[in-house]
Amino acid sequence: MDKERVAEILVEIGTLLELKGENPFKTRAYLNGARIIEGLNEPLKKLIEEERLGELKGIGDALQQKITELVTTGKLKYYDDLKASVPSGLVAMLEIPGLGPKKIIALNKNLGVDSVEKLEAACKDGKVAELDGFGEKTQTKLLEGIAHRRLYAQRTRLDDALAVAEPVLENLRAHSDVIRCSTAGSLRRWRETIGDIDFLVSSKQPANIIEFFVAQPGIISVSAKGDTKASVILAGGIQADLRVVTDEEFPFALAYFTGSKEHNIVMRQRAIARGLRLNEYGLFKSKEETRDPKLRVACATEDEIYSALELAYVPPEMREDHGEFDAAEKGKLPRLLEWTDLKGALHNHTTWSDGHNTLEETAAHMEELGLQYWAVTDHSRAAFQANGLDEKRVREQIKAIVQLNKKLADDGLDFRLLTGSEVDILKDKLDFDDDLLSELDVVVASLHVPANNEAENTKRLIRAAENKFVHTLGHLTGRLLLEREAYPVNQEAVIDACAETGTWIELNCNPWRMDLDWRKWFYARSKGVKCVINPDAHRNGDADYLRLGAGVARKAWLTKADVINTMPMEKLRKELAKKRGG
Repeated sequence: MDKERVAEILVEIGTLLELKGENPFKTRAYLNGARIIEGLNEPLKKLIEEERLGELKGIGDALQQKITELVTTGKLKYYDDLKASVPSGLVAMLEIPGLGPKKIIALNKNLGVDSVEKLEAACKDGKVAELDGFGEKTQTKLLEGIAHRRLYAQRTRLDDALAVAEPVLENLRAHSDVIRCSTAGSLRRWRETIGDIDFLVSSKQPANIIEFFVAQPGIISVSAKGDTKASVILAGGIQADLRVVTDEEFPFALAYFTGSKEHNIVMRQRAIARGLRLNEYGLFKSKEETRDPKLRVACATEDEIYSALELAYVPPEMREDHGEFDAAEKGKLPRLLEWTDLKGALHNHTTWSDGHNTLEETAAHMEELGLQYWAVTDHSRAAFQANGLDEKRVREQIKAIVQLNKKLADDGLDFRLLTGSEVDILKDKLDFDDDLLSELDVVVASLHVPANNEAENTKRLIRAAENKFVHTLGHLTGRLLLEREAYPVNQEAVIDACAETGTWIELNCNPWRMDLDWRKWFYARSKGVKCVINPDAHRNGDADYLRLGAGVARKAWLTKADVINTMPMEKLRKELAKKRGG
């Protein structure tokens, strides 16, 4: 078990202990232990093997034993027993915004609330408002949070969906009876959240494929199983559906089940206008709905279906009826960005603030990935909860990065770290003065404490864009997918300001964010605003988010030329200097 997973379990233990009303010093010990483990600069397993874990300040005997058990066995009896002792309904209540362990304990003690359903009933009866420390306002917000949770309960983030879908797809692809296979639906269209996962297979032995599918590792339960279809529940509660078709039907079924519904409607209309019928079984020379294979127009691929309807091939990500038909008809579909076009990223964190890897670890990992650069933009001082840097520490970090880059050069490596900051946009100014910002290679300005007022947030963001030392606006709306709505802001007005000032806008490809939303990039691109695809990385593994970001950028029709961090290092440096009049 790696250190990240160990830290997650320690945090969860601390939370569970809080829910049981344990001594706060005990719960805090687990949270502190998690932070210590996350910040390690050497392998946790090595520390355990060399019996040096107990030498870490803050890791007492009890924690040392539990961490050792987790790392060496992959399990912890204390953790399993603790989970079993806390009602699952109390843990589920933690998902309601604004509801922490202390309030949950109070609700449970005073009202007997031990589930989200009972909490909702107590709120509707007005009982929660009567409790000390709650009130009408809190009661209203809890009801809103419950409604929000219910609204998104059946949705899954793209990263979670891919994590369970891709291993299944690889297993299907390796099966000897599978001719062709693919995901379909919103996952194939690279939507930022999905409802369920669709798999499509062509085979002459559908029964074998169905049996193989329902026996896949990670399947929690089988909902339905027929001759050519099956539905299962995968890890995380995600529903997955498999359809097995003939290879002649495969391209038509793939196009149909990929969708979107709106895209399919237009495709069917185009077929009808040409005296044809299009459905999941084929494109038929018929004026009536049919499945007669004798009438099917031979199309071996999706490309050939589009060609038969006098269209250029439309990539799956673009199939949202957002203008793709007009462009495909005129042969003006753009050549979309590939994630391998990305040369680096310009918004990332290290152990200097709230990241999990040192400068050295970060540089080694990103160089190994084949990237050319990686900007270190740790938080500014206002983000005290994220260990934000003051001016003195920023300048110390600049020196450390310069020294590390010199070592990289001496070792004959082309990779470089860039100095930077994610500077908070405060009410009346930026968190750092221009003198300090001018010393940095990259400046990302982000609004972390927004107002409840659209005009005020818009004003702050525009003011940041007008600062010549700010290159990029970070996660423009502050949304957290399936958790928190965007704060109020006039996005078009901010985009206009970025167009006027030459400021870039981030597509924050952390899967919780995907912000700026892909739908808004149509307007941003029309204004000539450049995109920076940033993972907002807090650990080295977050570099994988660049692939997600590229997929979502393709939905926005972005090309290599639209994205700043496709540029090689020297060209990027020139672009960074442009905003500052260089």
